[in-house]
Amino acid sequence: MVTAIVPEMSISGHPVALRLERRVGGATRLLATVMLLPLVDGIFAALVLSGALTQTTAVGPLVVPTGALQVGLLVFGGSATVAVVLVEMQGDRREKAHAVLTVGVPLVVGAVAVAALAPTIESVLDTAIFERFAAFVVLAIAAKTASSRIGDYLPSPGIVVGLGLLASVRPTSATLAVHVEPGVVVAAAGAAAVAVGFALVVALLEPHLRHLLDIDRFRFGSAVALGTLALSLFGIVPEGAALPVFALAGLLAIDPGQADATTAGSDDRADADAPYGYPGENGEERAPWL
Repeated sequence: MVTAIVPEMSISGHPVALRLERRVGGATRLLATVMLLPLVDGIFAALVLSGALTQTTAVGPLVVPTGALQVGLLVFGGSATVAVVLVEMQGDRREKAHAVLTVGVPLVVGAVAVAALAPTIESVLDTAIFERFAAFVVLAIAAKTASSRIGDYLPSPGIVVGLGLLASVRPTSATLAVHVEPGVVVAAAGAAAVAVGFALVVALLEPHLRHLLDIDRFRFGSAVALGTLALSLFGIVPEGAALPVFALAGLLAIDPGQADATTAGSDDRADADAPYGYPGENGEERAPWL
């Protein structure tokens, strides 16, 4: 009998995850691609320049750093990180935690570097105009997270950020003076640390979350939370409104019945063959967050 050798595929079967995995290699590199991408394509820089990172909300005598929490949970973390940690990564919890920490170090360093340079760039921009483009970037990401079919008709975040820079630049006020705001740098480090902590919690709770969390529901809920963050940048909803939406998305994504279904041996093959995603979605919409 001849045994065919099939190339190793992304375990989740996500077509986009598979393409990324072929480019970058194993699951750890895939996680690094997902979590570090906002630093590369300008999304994080846009949020820093728009002031989204330094948003705070007063709860009685406490001041909650909602900006750092939102960016850490929704931009660096979110459904993409959850999908990679739960579905793509192999090994026990210790190995997954080590992989998350390996990615976390460059994430924190990169976030601090971007935040340190942001005030210098801000000095030559009309921030009121650029904030609108930053909101459009987050709104586009929310649409892409909800459905890759919608995302096909939207420009990439890098293009929107570039257009925002062109539209808001003020050449007459250009200065070469380097200006660093410690508060922004601390908030950036905090946002990256929140993302790493979130990924660590997912990795440590993986045996339970794998059978309890419906990733599709969580993906859609994360898209709604991202949309809420964009609306807060437009000034339509209060600052920090995305956090309770994200928490509610995680709560509604818990499906105890899913654990019972995975214990039935007859369902294993059906789960492997069934399309991943919402009814009516084709393969290209299985993992639009990546």
